[in-house]
Amino acid sequence: MYITPLDLHNRRQVRAFIELPFRIYQNYPLWVPPLETEARKLLDPHRHPFYRYSQAAFFLAWGEDGEPIGRIAVIDNRRYNDYYHSQTAFFYWFECINDEGASAALFEAAFDWARQRGLTQIMGPRGFTPLDGRGMLVEGFEHRPAFGIAYNPPYYPALVEAAGFRPHRDYLSGYLRRETAVYPQRVEELAQRVAARRGLRVVNFRSRRELRRLIPHLKELYNASLGGVRDNIPVDDDDLAALADMLLSFADPSLIKMVMKGDEVVGFILGYPDISEALQKTRGRLFPFGWFTLWREFKRTQWVNLNGIGLKEEYRGLGGSAILAAEIAKTLHGKLQYKIGDFVQIDTTNENMLREIANFGVEFCKRHRVYTRALM
Repeated sequence: MYITPLDLHNRRQVRAFIELPFRIYQNYPLWVPPLETEARKLLDPHRHPFYRYSQAAFFLAWGEDGEPIGRIAVIDNRRYNDYYHSQTAFFYWFECINDEGASAALFEAAFDWARQRGLTQIMGPRGFTPLDGRGMLVEGFEHRPAFGIAYNPPYYPALVEAAGFRPHRDYLSGYLRRETAVYPQRVEELAQRVAARRGLRVVNFRSRRELRRLIPHLKELYNASLGGVRDNIPVDDDDLAALADMLLSFADPSLIKMVMKGDEVVGFILGYPDISEALQKTRGRLFPFGWFTLWREFKRTQWVNLNGIGLKEEYRGLGGSAILAAEIAKTLHGKLQYKIGDFVQIDTTNENMLREIANFGVEFCKRHRVYTRALM
């Protein structure tokens, strides 16, 4: 077994890096591959905006037979380090067979790269942008992940901990099912009571044209909703462009909600029809016929990914989360296509939000964990 840095100009190596997960997960039917076009873009420093301000390195572990058996990305995110005045590296895209030696060698390569840059700690899994899913699955292996959220074999946490990592932060995901959602009377009464007391109202959308009205507010609102939440950094214009592209390409307008106080936007929830089954069928490829499979799944899926929910700090714990959860419960009952909403990755330190949405029947069943380790 040996480790090599990934040569981003070597097509064979890039293909091996991208295709390795299909070998790792061949016996894990719940795994959802990422979009191949996005993975390739992230491996091209000339195309992805991340590399305008930050750097990353990629490593492959090779077995005795010359086949790849593991991979890892290590990231120096200067926006994060400048914002928190820290010297932190992140690891991401960790995949490995169940071999502690191979895993340890991959992590050592990542540690060495980070140390050479003067970085003093490493955390992960954590991606390239603030919008990437975080953490490693540690509970809920019997559930399929939402699109863009990690699924990994149950042995991964042991490999990470063997490399000297300790738990840093947990994120919970859970389901709101149509048949168990607390609706309509209790939802309506509570939501109306909170809205009247706080002077809040919900804005719904019916078309992508209407969604365009939301985009100018998203950057300010998204950043304001992160206030006081450790490890988040503000989104920039590139992040906003990616979010807007997803909104206008994949979103169902009926799943997008804004909470207003007067003319001020104070909260939001972003919901998307889940396309995981289509990605499993197409192996994450959109060409030549993947687009049709994706479009068909978009029209018929019964799952909704609720992977953007935020409130300005001053409205947390005051019922704003309850209003958002109530609106989603109402949507599940009112739009027959959807039966299950997946509330994605809520920080366990956000106790008010977890409590408020749990009151509406959300069953938390998946836990992702970010790990940390000092680099000495």
